[in-house]
Amino acid sequence: MPAPHTRPAAMLVLATALAAVGLGPAAAPAAAATVPVGSGSYSDTRPAGTSGPTTNTGTPVVPKVTAAAKDRPVPTNDWWSSLAFQRYGDNPYSTPMYGHPLTYQAVSGGLDVGYPTSPAIVGDGRQYEYAHKRDLTIGLTGLNSPDTKADDWSDWTVTPYWSDGTRTLRTTIGHGMPFVYAKGSGGDARITTAEAPTVFADQGSVLGITVAGHHYALFAPTGSDWNVSGSTVSAGLGSKDYFSVAVLPTTDALATYRKYAYSFVTGSTVNWSSTGGTVKATYTLTTEAEEGTERGTLQALYRHQWLNTTDALTPYTYVSPRGTMKVRESASFTTARPASPVLPALPKPSGVEAARLKGYLNEVADAADPFSGATDTYWTGKALGKLAQLVPVADQIGEGAIRDKFLGLIKGRLQDWFTAGGANEFSYDNAWKTLTGYPASYGSDTELNDHHFHYGYYVYAAAIVAQYDQAWAADSAWGGMVKTLVRDTANPSRTDSAFPFLRGFDVYAGHSWASGHQGFAAGNNQESSSESTNLSAALVLWGSATGDSALRDLGSYLLTTESEAIAQYWFDADEQVFPSSFGHDTAGMVWGSGAAYATWWTANPEEIHGINVLPVTSGSSLHLGGEKAAIRRNLAELERENGGPAVEWRDILWEFQSLADPAAAKAKWDAGNGAYTPEEGESRAHTYHWISALNEFGAPDATVTGDLPTSAVFTKGTVRTYVAHNHGATARTVTFSDGKSFSVPARSTATATGTGSGDPDPDPDPEPPTGNTYQLRSGGTLTTATGATAAGDTVPSAGGANHDGTPYQPLVYEIKGVNGTLTPGAVTSFRLQVDADTTVGLGQQARISYDLTGDGTFDRTETYQYFATDPVTGWEEYTQSRGLKSSTGTLGDLNGGTVRLEVWSAVGNGASRLQTGTERSVLVIPYD
Repeated sequence: MPAPHTRPAAMLVLATALAAVGLGPAAAPAAAATVPVGSGSYSDTRPAGTSGPTTNTGTPVVPKVTAAAKDRPVPTNDWWSSLAFQRYGDNPYSTPMYGHPLTYQAVSGGLDVGYPTSPAIVGDGRQYEYAHKRDLTIGLTGLNSPDTKADDWSDWTVTPYWSDGTRTLRTTIGHGMPFVYAKGSGGDARITTAEAPTVFADQGSVLGITVAGHHYALFAPTGSDWNVSGSTVSAGLGSKDYFSVAVLPTTDALATYRKYAYSFVTGSTVNWSSTGGTVKATYTLTTEAEEGTERGTLQALYRHQWLNTTDALTPYTYVSPRGTMKVRESASFTTARPASPVLPALPKPSGVEAARLKGYLNEVADAADPFSGATDTYWTGKALGKLAQLVPVADQIGEGAIRDKFLGLIKGRLQDWFTAGGANEFSYDNAWKTLTGYPASYGSDTELNDHHFHYGYYVYAAAIVAQYDQAWAADSAWGGMVKTLVRDTANPSRTDSAFPFLRGFDVYAGHSWASGHQGFAAGNNQESSSESTNLSAALVLWGSATGDSALRDLGSYLLTTESEAIAQYWFDADEQVFPSSFGHDTAGMVWGSGAAYATWWTANPEEIHGINVLPVTSGSSLHLGGEKAAIRRNLAELERENGGPAVEWRDILWEFQSLADPAAAKAKWDAGNGAYTPEEGESRAHTYHWISALNEFGAPDATVTGDLPTSAVFTKGTVRTYVAHNHGATARTVTFSDGKSFSVPARSTATATGTGSGDPDPDPDPEPPTGNTYQLRSGGTLTTATGATAAGDTVPSAGGANHDGTPYQPLVYEIKGVNGTLTPGAVTSFRLQVDADTTVGLGQQARISYDLTGDGTFDRTETYQYFATDPVTGWEEYTQSRGLKSSTGTLGDLNGGTVRLEVWSAVGNGASRLQTGTERSVLVIPYD
């Protein structure tokens, strides 16, 4: 479970294992219970009187794995962790596991499988659940196993194992997999259904059945035959040992699914890159053909994936707690997203009163105990995070002594924790391959919860120290212990024998999980998604400060991926995920089965809304500004639920509001005049600086990214402010996606302003380049001309119907006689200013079409995901970053061709506006 934010209330790791992954210095075997790592150390034995992983009754447990897997680090904090972590002593199998679209639970006779398609609203309307409900059990005749163990696993698949001494069964299951692949011995394949099935297809070794309204296909080896008797379906395997089961989107899909029924998935791997301001990830399944030669497969993509891929998808879809899943007919797919912005600090705002800010800094620096009595890993981490945010703020206003005092406090506490044998230390558990800090808290020891939450603060604070003191961060000094924490929480190596790959980050789900045991009927969960991104941002900063580009890029992948998952699954940014019956605009917690408007410790709306915001940092929080409408809906709901504005966590929520509406947040700060109690991880100094900076520079602009991971863009009115921090020892040029470019001195932050033409002059830039950039003109024209007067066209209402993907009374803008050479690798882009005024529930959609020769037939059509406008008067920017919804045809050179832009209302019951006559609304085609 995630760390509740309650009110104040061995083995020696061998040198070869450490050196192999490049994440820590070689540690020579040490005497007694201490493993030296540079200047620090950890213990290989828990401190006296403490506990490691246990059942709910306090009995120590070890991983529940087969002999084949006994030496592999178990990826705790996963969607299937209850297979390996027997949290409840009377359940040696598993709790429900949510792979999506299928759900699973291990039982004595095999694997229960379900496909929940209707949400239930529970907890006084505060939670929606697509709870696991058994449709059928996959097993063998007579199988009665005393337990289920994890036999094998990969990045998002797992193989449970059953044996009763006579029969053995292995099944491979995973995220996005409509198939369950089974291998058994000692008995016939046996499918037991929850009710007598209806047979819709009988093809001997292939059987189509419907159970509880869900369609399944059963595949036995060719030559065998399925027999149906009541609620039992069985087939002899003959000399073979394999069979498979698939959930079908429709009965008509049987032929397609049959093609891949014997292409068994054997593993899954994600590979990522972060270059030029874009994060790409390729998700690949490995397969082997049990019969025939087919090696392809089918995968169901989550919303955060299909929104960000241009790979072809089939018409097949599934229901899930994360919205619609779309099916791809391939063993791999690739996603691409603009990298989420990260900075060590917001730039210095000119409007800040230096004396006032210094006074706020001294409130923390001169406190009797800057750590507020913290002793455990979590609350110590919160205090470290608070101090780390103030180091660059003090530096910006020339308060070197205060800066160095903060650095000294951070170093001292980190070094205390990084040295074994004291009142606090880290201890390695060889059975579970994990590093636990003692004193522990919130189950970080007994349940292996929340390591990414706790340790993210340590890594973040260390990254700020490294920015100012590289010698301290060297592996031979204290950097080795920082990297050991990284290996525990976000290890990028799949071959490290001491720690699992990416412990808590679920690469396919797109976010982390907090529970180490996953022992809940609702699956695993994560509450504070923002504390998860705090670790990812820390990796970007640590990797940048220490010259470790691999860790930096890992952090960028994790942050960018989770930022989209947060937008969709915590904040429902497109209003396409939460069931309409849920009735909330945000979720405090995401579960495998759904989501809840709740926290672990309170029903206070301020904390339900704030828990996925804190800690507010320029590393982990700027990505939230990419969904301004969702922020406004979120805060409007907060005030409805709270009966008025925030009181307890007002600073966190002011800072959140400033990511969408900086002036409104500044007005609230000014009205309070600093007279409030800061949240435990916050300070008046940081909040004052944060709100003042965004009020001056504007909210984050997610439409533009820099080619340096430590860069960001802010927009106020028509002026963009570009910011980049160069951790390197030499100056470097940073280039942004709109063409802006400027030099950033070594170990410095630099800023520039403009509109992005590539002119490094800090004055506003000239108009965008003409030739392949077209402005919209009222009357339906696209033109390369500039200098017109801004105007607006009315986008007709959708009339309360759903026109997602199909133009309805569209505004049409067109240019004919276009010649151009297709730019290899380039894609269509646009930015359109739209406004729904105060009308709720509207969404505008764009389609771009290319008639390459002007013969009246469009050779390429691209339809983009619609943009959900907010009910606040003022222009919002709709761009191609919403992602392709569909496309047909292919691009080629233009020879007297026609380019057409259509804009219409996809949803809603009201008209909206589209701005014309300005460079703020343009279409850019991928041609020279």
